[in-house]
Amino acid sequence: MFSDTILLAHGSGGRMTHDLIGEVFHRHLGNSLLAAQDDAAVWVLSSPGPERIALTTDSYVVSPIFFPGGDIGRLAVCGTVNDLAMVGATPLYLTAGFILEEGLPRADLERVVASMAAAGRQAGVKIVAGDTKVVERGGADLMFITTAGVGEVPKGVCISGANVQPGDVAILSGPVGVHGLAVMSRREGLEFSFPLQSDCAPLNGLVSEMLKAGGPIHCLRDPTRGGLATTLNEIAGQSRVEIEIDEVCIPVSEEVRAACEMLGLDPLYVANEGKLVAFVAPDAERPVLEAMRRQRYGQQAAVIGRVTCAHPGRVVMKTLFGAHRILDMLTGEQLPRIC
Repeated sequence: MFSDTILLAHGSGGRMTHDLIGEVFHRHLGNSLLAAQDDAAVWVLSSPGPERIALTTDSYVVSPIFFPGGDIGRLAVCGTVNDLAMVGATPLYLTAGFILEEGLPRADLERVVASMAAAGRQAGVKIVAGDTKVVERGGADLMFITTAGVGEVPKGVCISGANVQPGDVAILSGPVGVHGLAVMSRREGLEFSFPLQSDCAPLNGLVSEMLKAGGPIHCLRDPTRGGLATTLNEIAGQSRVEIEIDEVCIPVSEEVRAACEMLGLDPLYVANEGKLVAFVAPDAERPVLEAMRRQRYGQQAAVIGRVTCAHPGRVVMKTLFGAHRILDMLTGEQLPRIC
């Protein structure tokens, strides 16, 4: 039975569940591994096999599910791909679990799944397994998605938040804060005189070119929840180093700066979904930066700071006025439900 909205019966495991899987998920995400319809995807590793495998998982509860520049489906694929890329892995396969609320328009589900398919093609990954559950009205906020991702880590690549060393250079791939503000503007019905589009994007292609540039890349991280400031604090704590950044060097668009001033927000704590921060050895600064600027998602890359051993675990920023400000980790929620 065809329905324009998601019904509880779509989660029963019976005929309606199978019809929904075939008519929506398989139609958009279809590939040979998914088509097997087994309880798990099975594939042969490349020969000779990779030295290491990376595995990650994440859940996406963004509200609203559609926002300027993206949606929960694109976010789920890009976020999982990027988590793999941040350890230097080449993403291969994803799984996706859907929690759907009864009454969700079927057209919205199809739009999200089509968006996931497009993001997967852009990133060069396949969604090879999944699950769908339906809960009563009020039991979810339209749609939640949980993903897992698997990737191959190339030989010789060792990237971790614990590997940052004094003397390392911090490079940011582009302007911060746009994703969180794009989601917030749609959720709160805010209208600005300028456009705000989420930066949600897969970064594995950018990372691949950075690795090819040569020179040690010690750490990569995508500053999502909590923004750049929180991410830097996490890394400083992991590596027991001090990170010194320069406010004048941090790329922030005029639109984001203006929106943050109006809303009383700090762009350094606003979420991103298409940016990364890299810590590289001093002799790798130039080749890595040049490689980043040749790529679509790194054209505005900039060196934003250096690493010292003065005060382990601390992040300090030289302000526009020449003073120094300690950047703490985000406390509480500045922008709820953005990923």
